[in-house]
Amino acid sequence: MRKNTDVSIEQSLSLLKKWHNTADGRIRACFAPRFAVSCTDELLSQVSALAAEHGVMVHTHASENVQEVQIVEDETGLRNVLYLHSLGLTGRHVMLAHCIHLDEEELSILAGTGTNVSHCPSSNLKLGSGIARVSEMLDRGVSVSIGADGAPCNNRLDMFTEMRTAALLQKVTVGATALPAQQVLELATIGGARAMGLENEIGSLEVGKKADVIVVDLERLHSSPCPPDVVSSIVYSSMPSDVVTTIIDGKMLMKDRELLTLNQKEVIADANRESVELCLRANSFR
Repeated sequence: MRKNTDVSIEQSLSLLKKWHNTADGRIRACFAPRFAVSCTDELLSQVSALAAEHGVMVHTHASENVQEVQIVEDETGLRNVLYLHSLGLTGRHVMLAHCIHLDEEELSILAGTGTNVSHCPSSNLKLGSGIARVSEMLDRGVSVSIGADGAPCNNRLDMFTEMRTAALLQKVTVGATALPAQQVLELATIGGARAMGLENEIGSLEVGKKADVIVVDLERLHSSPCPPDVVSSIVYSSMPSDVVTTIIDGKMLMKDRELLTLNQKEVIADANRESVELCLRANSFR
């Protein structure tokens, strides 16, 4: 957040060149300016042009909290989504996280431009940001998917929790029939693929798509007896520990709850060590 525009653009292009479409296409790079408050007009305008030039997505945060919206409006004279729209940062290639505090014009812009919204319910609750009008967005034809935000704003990064929380929040604000299980599962799967422009490759089990599959055990105490509506059980009862097997692009990464491509104890030890180092570096700046 302290870097200047030229350095930020240069490093972004370097990362794009190094990583985009690597690992047999499983790794995709995009431009990801933090949010309007921490970026100059020049940076955002360049990102808009470069994303179009390189055919990649742009991801940023928008209208997450009231203060952010007010700052953007005070500095630009426009509300958050309108400001991004004025710089070309809306459209099918753009994914905006949160989008909680929107007015009618901004909702219309999202729908009309095909801009993608990533709904992050647990983060919105933890930070006290508010509740996104997901049901209304969907009714208007806005492309909505489910995300988690960063680890400090979420802690668990658990899609099962995000699905359940997303469904429950809409029921509180709209009514008990809002965002049914089938719809929320779609937001978490094909909705996410669509948001990234990958709906023809992943997001659903279909002939011709990549074999991305998880096997979920529903015969657990917390999910038994399993109702006739299996989707409801997955959305409201399942947890990450219920995933037995994970297959990505046809390659088995976990079998019978055993990770096959990494050592879990080593990963945890590395994470704990890096966490301590990070805290020490952070204290050195105080």
